[in-house]
Order: sequence, then C-alpha cells, then structure tokens
Amino acid sequence: MFNIENFKAVTADNIRFEKQKKRLSKGSINTSFIENAVTAAIKNLVAGTKSFVIYGEPQSGKTEMMICLTAKLLDQDRKIIVVLLNDNVELLKQNLRRFKESGIDPDPKNFSEVIDSNVEIGTNKWIIFCKKNARDLRKLIEKLRGQTEITVIDDEADYASPNAKINQGEITTINRLVGDLLGEQGTYIGVTATPARLDLNNTFDNANNHWVKFPPHEHYTGQDIFFPMNLSTEFKYCLTPLPDQGDDPKYLRRALFGFYANVGYLNTEVNKQEKNYCMLVHTSGKRADHTDDYKQIQKIINILKDSNLPKFINYVQELWEIAKERFGEEKADGIVKYALKTISRCSPVVMNSDVDKKNVDYTNATYPTTPFTIAIGGNIISRGVTFHNLLSMFFTRDVKHKIQQDTYIQRARMFGSRNDYLKYFELTIPEHLFLDWHKCFVFHRLAWESINSGNGAPVWLEDNRVAAVAANSLDKATVAIDSGEMGFGIFDLNEEIQKLVQDAYDGGKSCLIVLKEFLTKLGNASMPQYVIQYVENFMPEGDASIAIHKAFSIANYKDAQQDKIERAKGFIGNNDIEKSKFPQAIHHFKIFYNTSNKARIYYRYIGNIKFLKNLKRHLNEQ
Repeated sequence: MFNIENFKAVTADNIRFEKQKKRLSKGSINTSFIENAVTAAIKNLVAGTKSFVIYGEPQSGKTEMMICLTAKLLDQDRKIIVVLLNDNVELLKQNLRRFKESGIDPDPKNFSEVIDSNVEIGTNKWIIFCKKNARDLRKLIEKLRGQTEITVIDDEADYASPNAKINQGEITTINRLVGDLLGEQGTYIGVTATPARLDLNNTFDNANNHWVKFPPHEHYTGQDIFFPMNLSTEFKYCLTPLPDQGDDPKYLRRALFGFYANVGYLNTEVNKQEKNYCMLVHTSGKRADHTDDYKQIQKIINILKDSNLPKFINYVQELWEIAKERFGEEKADGIVKYALKTISRCSPVVMNSDVDKKNVDYTNATYPTTPFTIAIGGNIISRGVTFHNLLSMFFTRDVKHKIQQDTYIQRARMFGSRNDYLKYFELTIPEHLFLDWHKCFVFHRLAWESINSGNGAPVWLEDNRVAAVAANSLDKATVAIDSGEMGFGIFDLNEEIQKLVQDAYDGGKSCLIVLKEFLTKLGNASMPQYVIQYVENFMPEGDASIAIHKAFSIANYKDAQQDKIERAKGFIGNNDIEKSKFPQAIHHFKIFYNTSNKARIYYRYIGNIKFLKNLKRHLNEQ
C-alpha cells in the first residue's frame, strides 16, 4: 500500500565525501593529500575559524580537492556552498564541468540557473558557481537574501577579492560584494597557489595562523622541475633561451617548428595511438598583439600547406633541421612528413577578453582536439585555466619595472601532470625573463618555508626586480616592510649545537657545512633545506658570504614573546651583523633562545631583498 510517510524523509546520504574518495581511488589517484587538506579545513571550522586559506602549487589538483571539500561541507550539513571564480567564461565552464562530472550531490549550478524567479532556494542544499563579476554577484546576493551561514570557496582567491583600495579608506567593488555575500555569519575559504596578497591585504580577516597546506600529488611536475634551485643541474625538459632584446618573428617560427617536430616524433615513434597536443603562445597582455601573433602563425601554416609558395622549401628545411638535431637524421624525414600530412589539423585559437565577450568556447584549446593546437593570449590564459597535453610554451611577456611574484607564479601554466612527455616539453623564453621567473620561485619557496615553520605570520620576499604583490594591496597599517629576517621552527638548544656555532664563528668549520649539520641534527622545520640551497647557490664570496653569529638570550627583551621567541620588529639588528668581523657576509644566521633553552634560528639577508610580514596578529596579541 502506498504510504507518503515512506518518502518524506528520503534525502541524499551524508556520505558524499566517501563517494568522492572512491571515485578518485578508482582512477588510481592517491587521495591522502586531499584527505589531509579537507580534514584540516574542517578542523578549522569546528574550532570556529571563519576565514582562512588553503594554499597549494599551481596546477596541482586543487579542483579535485575543492570537490572533496564541498562534499565534506555538505556532509557536515552546510546548506549553501558558493564557488567563486575569476571573471573568465572558460574557467567557469572548465570548473563547473569538473564538478558535474564528479557526480557530487546536489548537481552544481551556474548562478544564472539559480536566479530564475521560478527557482526556490528554500532549505535545500546548493552548490552555486559564480564569476567574480559585479553584475553576477549582485544578482546572486539578491537571490540569496535572507539566507545565513553561506560558505564561500573562493578559487584563485588572491585575484579580484582583495581590497586594492585599502590604504585609501575605500573598498573595491568585488571585495565589498563578496563581503556582502558572506554577511555576518558566512564562512570564507580562499584557495590559491599565491596567498601573499590575501595575507598582506588582510582580505576578509583571514587567519594566516590557520592556513591549510595542500601538497601536490606524486605525479606533479612543478617548480622543482621547471625552476630548480641549482641552475647548473641538467634540466629534465627542453629550455630554449632567447636573446634579451628583439622580437624577430623567426623566434616564434622556430618555437612553432619545435612543437611540430616534438608532436611528430611522439605520434610516430612513442605513442601507440595518435594524441593531440597544445602549444601556448604568451607574448603580451595587449589584445592587438594576440591578433598579430595569430596572423604570423596562420601565415606559417598556410606556407606549409602549399608547396608552390616561395618559402615552402626554406620552412620545410628549417623544420627538418630541427627534427634532425633533436631526434637524428634517420627520424627526421618521417617527422616532417607527419607534420606536413597533419598541418591541415593545426588549430590556432586566440583567447582574450575580446573573444571572451563573444562567449566563444575555448574547450578545443584547453582540451586539444587536433595534434597541433595553439592557444594565443594574455591574462585569460595565465591564471586558473588548465591546458591538457601542453607540450610547448613560447613565453616572452615582460615588464619594464618590477614583475609581480604572484602574477608570474600563476603564469607557470606548464606545471601539472606532465611526466608522460616531460622530456619533450619545450619552454622558449628570453634568458633574463627566465632568471626573473626563477627568482620568483626562489622567493616563493622561502616564503612557504616560513609558513611551514609555524613561526607566526608568513614572511614574503621581494627585491628591486621582483615585487611580492601589487603595492596597492598592502595593508600598510599592519604590514612591516624590510624587517629583513625570517625565523624557523623552535628546537632545544644544547651543547652540541652551541659547539657548532662556535666552530663556525671562530672559522674552524665552514659555515655552509655547519648549516647542513643544523639541518641533519635539527630537521627541516628548524633549518629548512630550501634556505640552505638558496644560500649555496648565491655565495659570490664563497664561504665568506655566510656568517653564523653566537647564540643570544632574549631574556631581557621586554617586547619579545618569550615562549614563541618572536619579536614584531625582528631580532637581528645592525649590531648583530658584526660587519667588522664578517665584512663580505650577505647571509647572516643567529640563534636566539629563551630561559627554557628553547631556540630559533633567524636568517637575515643583507642586500636589496625586502621581507614583508603581516604584524596584525602580533599587534593583537600584545
């Protein structure tokens, strides 16, 4: 007999998170990294933290983590999850599709599906996607009016969400609207690979002491591969440096032919079945330049299609020479024949805001459907969007003054799961730009080590060429610039460590060797390996470039936090540098300890590097 009571209570089981883990496990994906990040995020929420950041490497699987986090939040009976994305149609499509394909319940919706007057929010659970676009946000806020405890997951959180007018006593539109969406009871979870701006801007008062690290999966190829600390090591991919001056069209042509040669080799000698690959061309932020690049590439394609054109012989020979150099003369003919037979399946696609406004589908560029797919663009292709089977990158976009560390880290679109074809990947880039980009990641590594050390607020680095973030995003009321030092994890100071310090101080032992012994005896948290690698790769005066000073007690420092061994304005002053004893030193290390013999190693670089630190939490604790 029919009984309506049997059906009233039928709802989705609160096992969404477990279902997502099973889905990933079936695809042979190790879910431990995701589980750890989700568990830490939920722990924050249970403890009452209302605003924090989850940070991980570019292209490291954060979308899958966000899917699992959303599933867990829904299991925890959170009703409305709003996923914010950059104002980029392709990025919205890409992420919404990934969420839908995961089978998560309820079915994720674009905000445009929700704002219809016939749709009732009610007490149901929702996953709503919305671009960080003022018009879209206003409509969504109106639709959700009266709803409380909205949870916002802000993808690429450091883009658009921070208040760029913080020092003018004003609020930028997107920052205000996201704040309105959160209301008094909402929860903010920022997700990004570049959290510096969120910290230094105090965006939505995120708690930097509760940030969650999301490490990359085991198949990830990232900064350690593409920007190794030691540039003298053998690269695992093909780095093709360009002259620092000039924009001769021949450089783009050679990069294009290199792409053709690599695809030709893979599809004739390596792959069992033909695969489609992508090349990224990023020369400028100007849309007119994208059109010029497109015309130049299309002209080359047209010549290779027609053997009657005057330049056909020269271009084919140039392609053959590149194939010969890379894969040998016996393979060159087959590679070139493949390229010429397949050139009609070459798809150049312009991706910029002009095209974006026309609602053009970029899927054929991000998921290549032809062997030779070429994506051309600027800002749209440099943040958030994933390019599958990316095999080549022609990157010449530079700036006259400082480059922003966060922006250029995001532009590393070659990061991701590239192991299957890593040795065939080619990055074509001006040498000085590569070195600046490399420096961005050196600073990035050091900053992340400062987070992992647990020593209060993160420390962000910049110099006369690389800026940590845009200057207008710095909350100057709470950010200290050029305190000049970074500290590491607390350890127990003993006689063995004191003797090492004394040996280095007296010159009886190499300072670099002593630093490495610190690492062995104290661990990576207290003497980070990346710091040692950075120092080792930047020793213009050899071991004299390093100074290890005598350990010093902070017992008489009234403005220091004795238990944490922290001091808002830093510990290493000019007197601590001992310039007369260490005249050539640029890397200074000094141990500071309290009355309990708990200690930290502090590092200060004497040069043109600045260290930026958010003192807000320090000031509040005093």
